[in-house]
Amino acid sequence: MTINIDYEAEKKLGLPWQEIIEEIVKAALEYENCPYEAEVNVVLTDRESIREVNREQRGIDSPTDVLSFPMLDYETPSDFGQVEEMFADCFNPESGELMLGDIMICVDKVEEQADLYGHSQKRELAFLTAHSMLHLFGYDHMDEAERAVMEKKQEEILESRGYTR
Repeated sequence: MTINIDYEAEKKLGLPWQEIIEEIVKAALEYENCPYEAEVNVVLTDRESIREVNREQRGIDSPTDVLSFPMLDYETPSDFGQVEEMFADCFNPESGELMLGDIMICVDKVEEQADLYGHSQKRELAFLTAHSMLHLFGYDHMDEAERAVMEKKQEEILESRGYTR
């Protein structure tokens, strides 16, 4: 498993961010029963940088807490049954790992939302990582039913590692 983390923000989170991200990425892979060794890229960035990417990629000119860029377009979330046939180009030729995609997390939002929701920054970073990993597995929250599924999965991933409110 490869988890590449780039810390690009000037503001430094006063917590073991690398350990938290790695722990939750692994927990999500286990939770969704990913049968492959996987590769995930994570960028920790600031408000202005994520705003710019959000504007370029989604046409929304405002900062957000997290952005997900999945490599796979699943017919059904976390359906790994046809990955090798449908997404052969999504395997890293050097490592053989399944390249799931990229995650971008705003450190400013980690701080703000931890205060807003009344929990620790550790829990907020873990939440944003779990949320984004589910997007990399093909989950979304465009309607109420999808949102409920995603919320349940996020909470179960977090609780499995002791991240509670």
